[in-house]
Amino acid sequence: MSLLPIPETTNMGTRRKTIFLVDDDATNLVVGSDTLDAYYDVLTFNSGPRLLKTLEKVTPDLILLDVEMPQMNGFEVIEIIKSNVEMPYIPVIFLTAKIDSESELEGLSLGAVDYIFKPFSPPLLLKRVEIHLLVEEQRLELVLFNDNLQRMVEARTKTVLELQNAVLKTMAELVEFRDDVTGGHIERTQKYLRIFFDELQERGMFQEEIATWDIELVLQSAQLHDVGKIAINDSILRKPDKLTDQEFENIKDHAAFGEKVIDRIGQSTTDKTFLKYAKIFAITHHEKWDGTGYPNGLKGEEIPLLGRIMAIVDVYDALVSERPYKRAFTHDEAVNVISDCSGKHFDPVLVKVFLDYEKEFAKVKTDA
Repeated sequence: MSLLPIPETTNMGTRRKTIFLVDDDATNLVVGSDTLDAYYDVLTFNSGPRLLKTLEKVTPDLILLDVEMPQMNGFEVIEIIKSNVEMPYIPVIFLTAKIDSESELEGLSLGAVDYIFKPFSPPLLLKRVEIHLLVEEQRLELVLFNDNLQRMVEARTKTVLELQNAVLKTMAELVEFRDDVTGGHIERTQKYLRIFFDELQERGMFQEEIATWDIELVLQSAQLHDVGKIAINDSILRKPDKLTDQEFENIKDHAAFGEKVIDRIGQSTTDKTFLKYAKIFAITHHEKWDGTGYPNGLKGEEIPLLGRIMAIVDVYDALVSERPYKRAFTHDEAVNVISDCSGKHFDPVLVKVFLDYEKEFAKVKTDA
């Protein structure tokens, strides 16, 4: 009996999807094909040129592409694919045994949607393929809706927003699947943010700026604040021990990676409002009030308000959550840490708001 999870049926129908698997190693082709062919039509290729020749006649739903190959490497192949006006949106997942952040960033910049490191785990390969096929289906649906947006009546607007949220949620779930210690973090983060927003509005604080926000889209977009972790190696994300200094430097790259990923998503849609907020969250939620944060070392009010709020929310949830390398702090311990970091890590004005309503944060964590 197979131990592999069965991919879920999506609302796009039950047509068997076609996967192209490209690797110059015959063993990898056999393992990958055996893993996928129960659920998908799998065509295997041992070189980039053979793949490109077949792409002239057949368009797959997804491509699994080895990076290191003779004749033509994966980077060269994806550049050709993405430059073809008929093929730019085919999702490409790189397969590689090379652990190199610069290469990963290059691949993502060229249009890859993910990396899978070899030797790969069959269940992980199957899950990654399933998630990216779902993302692509929802992207196509979203593009279809946006192309007709001007002709939609008010009754359809709610449907578009729900579809946008589905895309964001799927991307966020992809991150949580890779970083399996963060279960529930995204949902709790949204609830903490709503507490903050409601209280700031009640107090009349930051009125002019908050008046320009679409609060519901802001909350949806918050799901992508850690999306850059899709570019971080599994060995770091899933490490059961405390990170080394170099590993921590690598994981810090996820903020800048997140900005690039969101920019990439924006290329496939004409409505970028919700991505504007997501980009702010992704690139600024690790900045610190005293300028010692990353990736840009912003200081004080140079940090957007959304980033300053998310900094408190994100750290609070990290503190009260258990990790393989640390116990979960109590609520009171977490509150003390945030209070002690007022004016250093966090905006002191926002810390005061947090301290006035910290019991509501405790309730969110308790009810989770």
